[in-house]
Amino acid sequence: MALTKERIIKELSGYMRVFKKQDEPQHLLESLLELMKSTLETGEDVKISGFGKFSIQEKKQRRGRNPQTGEDMVLRARKVVHFKCSGGLRDKINESIKD
Repeated sequence: MALTKERIIKELSGYMRVFKKQDEPQHLLESLLELMKSTLETGEDVKISGFGKFSIQEKKQRRGRNPQTGEDMVLRARKVVHFKCSGGLRDKINESIKD
């Protein structure tokens, strides 16, 4: 099951009982996401210690193929969000794989 905004808000409400109003966790999450979006839009990285780094990478124009028709096409240049997890997070994720 994916972690959704709704579930994050619910978890925030449970962990942090300091919220005076019901919509405060939602407002907090929305504000955080807007801050991250606006930071990435300016080309800056978003680094979260112990979690990872979000950055913008530029993809060059390239040749591709339409999988439905098999027709060759040109994929335009674009920017994409890239995430690189921290070493600590990577180690935690891979703990279960160890022999």
